[in-house]
Amino acid sequence: MKDPLSEAFPAEFPIKVMGRAGSDLAVTARAIVENHMGPLAETAIRTRTSSDGNFVSLTYTVLAASRTQLDALYRELSACKLVLMAL
Repeated sequence: MKDPLSEAFPAEFPIKVMGRAGSDLAVTARAIVENHMGPLAETAIRTRTSSDGNFVSLTYTVLAASRTQLDALYRELSACKLVLMAL
């Protein structure tokens, strides 16, 4: 049986990664994302710091080729000790 989601790819997809401000999260998360998705332009990355300055949210807009590719990316991000949450 063919996966109905496979027809939706390739597609632009936002990956949101959250962690503590002041950590190496931005460098580490970008390396993980680029490992799975290829090089990212600076315009594909948005950074937002929480109002109290304790947390940072990074959004990477990627061109995902498949659900399998996204699943592998989320597994690696979730396993990273600097990542508190990946959506």
